[in-house]
Amino acid sequence: MPTALVLGGYGLIGAACMAALTEAGYDVTGVGRNAKAAARFPQYRWKHLDLTSLRADQWAALLQDTDVVVNASGALQDGARDNLSQIHVDVVRHLATAAAQTQTRVIQISAAGVSPEADTAFFRTKAEGDALLANSQADHVILRPTLVLGREAYGGSALLRALAALPAVLPRVFEDSSIQTVALTDVAHAVALACDPQVPSGTIADITEPNAHSFDSLTLRTRAWLGAPAPLWRPHLPKWTLRHTARVADTLGWLGWRAPLRSTSLAVLSKGISGDPLPWHHLTGHTCHPLAETLASHPATAQDRAAARVYLALPLAIATLALFWLLSGVIGLIQTSEAMHVLTTTGSSPTFATFAVIGGGIADILLGGAILIRRHSRKAAIGMILLSAAYLLGAALMAPALYADPLGPMVKVLPGMTLAALVALLMDDR
Repeated sequence: MPTALVLGGYGLIGAACMAALTEAGYDVTGVGRNAKAAARFPQYRWKHLDLTSLRADQWAALLQDTDVVVNASGALQDGARDNLSQIHVDVVRHLATAAAQTQTRVIQISAAGVSPEADTAFFRTKAEGDALLANSQADHVILRPTLVLGREAYGGSALLRALAALPAVLPRVFEDSSIQTVALTDVAHAVALACDPQVPSGTIADITEPNAHSFDSLTLRTRAWLGAPAPLWRPHLPKWTLRHTARVADTLGWLGWRAPLRSTSLAVLSKGISGDPLPWHHLTGHTCHPLAETLASHPATAQDRAAARVYLALPLAIATLALFWLLSGVIGLIQTSEAMHVLTTTGSSPTFATFAVIGGGIADILLGGAILIRRHSRKAAIGMILLSAAYLLGAALMAPALYADPLGPMVKVLPGMTLAALVALLMDDR
């Protein structure tokens, strides 16, 4: 049985490639650093590795006795969790060298429109990696899909669904941009075809539907696919709103968030995404499905609609919790004497009151800051729930009169706990 290795195997494209290669008769192994993400696919073997940290000898060992390696790893923009030069250039350099030694065919998943002169680091580093592979001695095929649409949404496709699902409103953005899409199944099928030696080494091909759409028409068609009613208001978003949104998203990227509203995404969508489907069709006889067929192949479900609505609500919930807890801690520390008075008048000792107020204020600030850092967000949300429960219990034991306060300060803790619980439950990358 031929063997295949898929780098980034639990990603949107990587997972589809693993399924297609398995169906084509390959013994498939996935590679990725996130064991939790890989656990969603127990039917495959996994190697939990950080590709950016592998030495040259480790690459050769990884590819030993492997017929095909699919590089579906990648990142959109530099951030706390990603370094584009390492992922798109260094990894490909080591991969190409090792593949030449082991005579393994490399199928590189790149992107339509890559160029050394591109405006974005994403396209420039992708182009540099493609050039390294093309100039190497490795047997290789480079596939460049356009905007990938599949059963699951991630990145640009998730943003598309989120915009399309906005209640009553659908902003007009990138009306002049031209976008071509490709079904995820077509990308995976192209990878399976590229394993065939009849596809010559050195092939570079766009994988895309033949037709193009404006981003505005794409959001309208996605809205219809979701089953949402026609929007009542279609405002034009000024360019400055997108620029400021991108700056905020870029900043959050250094806190570990891979927001699709970062400057790279907006730059790509603004300029458009296009490719030429003819070379791949002439080589393999395969034609990618047009947008209408892609959408019709997997009708939207209630889960799709819910996920699209929650997509933009989740960052709002995190921002709300962060602001609430940070303000709560700061105000408590500024008004320490007033807060201590509430406890001392109910019989608590001054020492305990001081510890409770200052300690609680510091804890509030730490949790409010931690939830903004991606790798700590779930733990911070759980911490908010536990600390809130401690506040409720402490008030019941030492200041039960607070429960009868006409402004309901203790009762209002419960919605915050619920919001924190929702954030904790929804904090999944994929």
